Amino acid sequence: MWPMLFAAARRFATILAGVVAATAAVSLPLGLLLGAPVGRSLAVGCYLAGSAFLLGAFFFGNRGPFRIANEEGLVGLRRPRGVRAVSALEQEESFNLSGVLVLVGLILLALGAAVDPRTQLI
Repeated sequence: MWPMLFAAARRFATILAGVVAATAAVSLPLGLLLGAPVGRSLAVGCYLAGSAFLLGAFFFGNRGPFRIANEEGLVGLRRPRGVRAVSALEQEESFNLSGVLVLVGLILLALGAAVDPRTQLI
């Protein structure tokens, strides 16, 4: 069981590092272009990205028990749209994705508060 948990933690850390790096790569040049200090531009980028992840978690977590039956192609354009019930696997996947998005969003918000020069943690 422990090797599986370590592998999952390693994958999560890789995803989190990629998200933080992408956030810094976008927010730092944009903040410097607008004349903001480095710490403030990174903090605002982390705040925005964390909020976006939490918003995504809200929408993925609140998906109902039904999905569109024919999702491929141009759905709704000259095609009858059917509805199907989701399987237990799809419900579990939606719940797990929502949990991961909440965790990444909260970590980004905490990281933004940690690097923000306008706040004091102690």
